[in-house]
Amino acid sequence: MLQGKTAIVTGSTSGIGLGIAKALAEQGANIVLNGFGDTAPALAELGAITDRHGARVAYNGADMTRPDEIVAMVKEAEREFGAVDVLVNNAGIQHVAQVEDFPPERWDAIIAINLSSAFHSLRAALPGMKARGYGRVINVASAHGLVASPLKSAYVAAKHGLVGLTKSVALECATTPVTVNAICPGWVLTPLVQKQIDARAAANGTPVAEEAIKLLGEKQPSLQFTTPEELGALAVFLCSPAAQNVRGVAWAVDGGWTAQ
Repeated sequence: MLQGKTAIVTGSTSGIGLGIAKALAEQGANIVLNGFGDTAPALAELGAITDRHGARVAYNGADMTRPDEIVAMVKEAEREFGAVDVLVNNAGIQHVAQVEDFPPERWDAIIAINLSSAFHSLRAALPGMKARGYGRVINVASAHGLVASPLKSAYVAAKHGLVGLTKSVALECATTPVTVNAICPGWVLTPLVQKQIDARAAANGTPVAEEAIKLLGEKQPSLQFTTPEELGALAVFLCSPAAQNVRGVAWAVDGGWTAQ
């Protein structure tokens, strides 16, 4: 379905971003990975998929706090692959604290990476998408883009902002072939979430499986984690012709979290 098209997925060296990148690659897309840490495993995994479909994978280490690097990443992808057809804004970080104790530099970093980076990549990618007559933008927000929790003021503010940005840009693009939507996951069992569960189990002296259910029970009525693979499948749908009139949606994949 995406043969010959190119997708940038930010924050894609692990977790949700990698799951979405893999799903798009299985549809034949070239993939531009982005993120910190050890990139070799993700590149190898994606390379095996893209090779099967006659596509390619590249890595760009753009810092999501630096607008110039974000714009340069988009321009480099357009030069190397001829286009950026799919843009997945997934990069994100978290910090937990009471507002009065929240370090200002952490607030600034969360807003920059979780919200402003999407603006900068959109600004760079939209002209080409409109000119070529196809574009799919998927902003990975969160259940926290729809509802709030304590101690997460910066994250909640950024994700609410990302949902608002999604709606506004979707309206601006409403009469074009470019769609803009958001995915709002609840708890997803990524390596970072697994570390939280392991830490809770160690602190409380309880089994890891028990702490996982407790964590889910606080927010997610299904008592099941969403998987990166499920989010990848949704991203593929949003890139399909069937989703051409899905515009400005904040699609909750949260086991009932925001239905309460």
